[in-house]
Amino acid sequence: MRRPDFDNPDLPLSELFHHWPACAGEFMNRQMLCPGCPIAPFHTLIDACEEYGLEEMAFRDQLKGVAGAV
Repeated sequence: MRRPDFDNPDLPLSELFHHWPACAGEFMNRQMLCPGCPIAPFHTLIDACEEYGLEEMAFRDQLKGVAGAV
């Protein structure tokens, strides 16, 4: 199966964690409860950033570096 587009704004967090598991650590470093959350299949990175008050593009760029998705 082909990896989804990391920059897809509709990419569910569960898919992000499945395809780029190293990203989960970055969420946990910020005490974000997204990894393992039952809502992860329905929330996107945009939703998580809004919920936790993070600047989406900066966090996305950091996740790309960790995931090697650049």
